[in-house]
Amino acid sequence: MNIRKKVEHLSPDFPLLPQLIASSLGVGFLPVCPGTWGAILAIILWLPLYLWTSTPVMLAVTIVATVILTVAGTWASTEAEKHWGPDPVSACVDETVGQWISLLPVTAVCPWWEIPLSLALFRYFDIFKPLGIRLWERLPRGYGMMADDIVAGIYSAVILLVINYFIL
Repeated sequence: MNIRKKVEHLSPDFPLLPQLIASSLGVGFLPVCPGTWGAILAIILWLPLYLWTSTPVMLAVTIVATVILTVAGTWASTEAEKHWGPDPVSACVDETVGQWISLLPVTAVCPWWEIPLSLALFRYFDIFKPLGIRLWERLPRGYGMMADDIVAGIYSAVILLVINYFIL
């Protein structure tokens, strides 16, 4: 496993907007496990939907937010690579997007324990990259940074769908 020790910081020559997007509102600058913090931020931002909206609203908002952040995150990740180098550790918007994808099967009628399970599944697939996930990193620029986490989120979502169908 490749452990990157360099931690990026706000750079004056790097415009603030792409820095904030790439770092998931700055959580990527935390010194320990920025990818996990990016995924946890996704849950924190998503939790009000789970608690206070209907399933159709929750799904619609999650899908729209995921698409918007995927587009913005791809752009911001490409910019981050120009300033911080290839696949910078502080750029964790890909984890935020992947976690939202992982949460798609968790609806208002699902038990609360599926939320931490979605985090554990997503982080497993994101960190260890089994089943061809690593191949997606080969895409150029921000596409590769985002794609492997999108696939990790899809794998996690599929497992949660199977759990919901066969167990609940």
